[in-house]
Amino acid sequence: MLPTATTLSAFKGASQPFVAASVAEKGAPIEINSARYFLTCAAGGSLACGLTHYAMTPVDQIKCRMQVNKSLYSGVFDGFKKVGSAQGIKGLYLGGVPTLLGYSMQGMGKYGFYEYFKYLYAGIAGEETAAKYKTMLYLSASASAEVIADVLLCPMEALKVKMQTSATPFSNGFLDGLRKVHAAEGLNGFYKGLAPLWLRQIPYTMVKFASFEKTVEAIYKHVLSKPKDQYSKSQQLGVTFAAGYFAGIFCAVVSHPADTLVSKLNNVAKAEGESTGTLAMRILKDLGFAGVWAGLTPRIFMIGTLTALQWFIYDSFKVQTGLPTTGGAAAPKKE
Repeated sequence: MLPTATTLSAFKGASQPFVAASVAEKGAPIEINSARYFLTCAAGGSLACGLTHYAMTPVDQIKCRMQVNKSLYSGVFDGFKKVGSAQGIKGLYLGGVPTLLGYSMQGMGKYGFYEYFKYLYAGIAGEETAAKYKTMLYLSASASAEVIADVLLCPMEALKVKMQTSATPFSNGFLDGLRKVHAAEGLNGFYKGLAPLWLRQIPYTMVKFASFEKTVEAIYKHVLSKPKDQYSKSQQLGVTFAAGYFAGIFCAVVSHPADTLVSKLNNVAKAEGESTGTLAMRILKDLGFAGVWAGLTPRIFMIGTLTALQWFIYDSFKVQTGLPTTGGAAAPKKE
């Protein structure tokens, strides 16, 4: 059973995504929880993830190379200096095209389906249960959305890692890279990292969305002195950015070991007859405990900045389309 407007109106203020109000803000041209609303959120997510990941390509490249060979650079700035000196700006943005395409598709699935699954699961749970276990709804909706989002991301992630971590240039460009991956391994070459990607991205996204929603709620409840709707849109977007950075720090730590495994999987060749699972266990054994945490510092900087900017771009896009910013309104008063 899908949620009705009457059921979802109980969430107005407690958590914006559960609002039924064509109800949400007067004059909003897009009805909350309509098909157009979910498509708008998907478009905002595509912009947010694609643009920010592309902008952070230099940091991502150094991080991936340090995960594959931790002695390659002494730190992220040493990596910038060495790559920039040898190859210039073009070298720093190696793998930028698959990054832009892959994370645009991932963001579309991540944000669009997150909003949809929150709506769907709220209706399945029922009014009282959904209100009582809001955090569980955030977690389950974000996990469900990320499963789909990673299927969209995985081929481009595989190509990006190969381009960035190969000892010699992997390809002459994006299309040449696609041909080489397919020629060497077929479709499996694009999806052999899907399970580790899920292991990295699903916990990451669950933390990203749940911690963001709870942080926004806490800021309006405990830090600021007025209800959300009494602040300007620019002030609300400031809250969005702060909560996003806070959430990003937790995301980086939670997902880093799996991120290291993804980088190594797309860089290490399989032995004859070796399964992806066996290869993963071999890599983890070789890395050891310290090895799986290599590159964590640049990743905290990268993911903290990425997460803050993604939420900021996403909410800015929503504001421009007449929608409210995500989360944080005060709970409705009892009549």
